Amino acid sequence: MLYFNFNGKIYKEHTPIAGPDNRGLRYGDGLFETIKFKDGQLVLPDEHFARLWKGMQLLQFEIPKLFTSEMLQTSITQLLQKNNLATARIRVSVIRSDGGLYDAKSHSPQYIIQCWPLPENHSLLNENGLQLCLYKEARKSIDSFSNLKHNNYLPYIMGALYAKKKQCNDALIYNSHNRICDTTIANVFIVKNGSVYTASLTEGCVAGVTRKCIIQTLAGTEYQVSETELTEALIMDADEVFTCNAMYNIRWVDSIEQKKYSQQHIRKIYEFLQATNPVVFC
Repeated sequence: MLYFNFNGKIYKEHTPIAGPDNRGLRYGDGLFETIKFKDGQLVLPDEHFARLWKGMQLLQFEIPKLFTSEMLQTSITQLLQKNNLATARIRVSVIRSDGGLYDAKSHSPQYIIQCWPLPENHSLLNENGLQLCLYKEARKSIDSFSNLKHNNYLPYIMGALYAKKKQCNDALIYNSHNRICDTTIANVFIVKNGSVYTASLTEGCVAGVTRKCIIQTLAGTEYQVSETELTEALIMDADEVFTCNAMYNIRWVDSIEQKKYSQQHIRKIYEFLQATNPVVFC
């Protein structure tokens, strides 16, 4: 039995909390953060909460003085203790109060904190490469909200369903310019002739916390990352491809559709990241 936190109170999992007027249910009016907990600490908490606060400001939430990152971190710690978890995946969701399109009862954030155990080998480089497919039925828009982890995730939801149908691990998502921005759950990097590239934030990808950490950690090395436009042709011509997110660090890709990739440089990058930033990558 797991427990979750809703607005400061602890409930058993599956306890109903959303009514028919809930704006998160009606409109996807909210955003979320997924944070890793290991070795007694949250991983990159400042980056996660900075992104959450930026998102709340863009979505025009009215943030009370007592609603702080310190308050959320204390609530997370209490919930982890209640669930007796030493290593966990944490999701912090923020939604607006009940109401219609223009008449929300309040613009203060309501919040939900959930946590689940992570497998012991979650930080290891995957033994078997990922199988990815191309999802072209929806395009992600490029606007002021594209880089947020907001709850309006229809292209990602449908992309994930498509990947499952195709028996793939994940699907690549296109932006409105018909270029690759990310996958349904991760940012994308490619290696070509020893150089590393990823989609720039102006391409509409999520501003991933691990993505940012990788770019910063590799800066000034032989694997310094260039942020660019990732066309389908560029990805299909790459030597190696890997993805990253906050839970599983980096994962190498074995194939996209019929194209096969190697992992020589990815293993070196992974080992360098582990040695340079073990708090995040070990």
